[in-house]
Amino acid sequence: MDALNHFETPATYRLIRLEYLAGLGAAFYLLFTHLSDVNWWAFAALFLYIDLIGYIPGAIAYRRSATQRIPKVYYVLYNVMHSLATQAAVAVVWVWAGGPVWSLLALAIHLFGDRALFGNFLKPFGLGFEPVAHPGFAQLQREVACAPEAASAASAPGRRAALS
Repeated sequence: MDALNHFETPATYRLIRLEYLAGLGAAFYLLFTHLSDVNWWAFAALFLYIDLIGYIPGAIAYRRSATQRIPKVYYVLYNVMHSLATQAAVAVVWVWAGGPVWSLLALAIHLFGDRALFGNFLKPFGLGFEPVAHPGFAQLQREVACAPEAASAASAPGRRAALS
């Protein structure tokens, strides 16, 4: 992916997931080194509330829909609740209100786990709420899987002018 091509190849997608796996490993390391300091009720609440608000309502609506098209509000809920920025803000407010606690690792473990283990990132409006291969994207992946020389030749200035 770059600033003009907003897609991942299978290799770059795996590398991004590997980065989140490293973050997940670091979060688990911190959790396991502070097990006795974790408030497990707070940990469970912080871990679960993300999906209780951000995923489950959309999943239910998706499964109940005959067309599997659901209102965009479910995508917004998912994306807001599964945003690192949102959960960082939750952590900041928690620390400001009650002080730092190791239970806040639940936020990182949830988000890093979703991305690293399940490959779940934010949901675009143009795709189904649940993962289903889009035929246009499958075609695009086949096209970009060609050798880099062929791709750069196709985008050469003379080629661009001929296509315009």
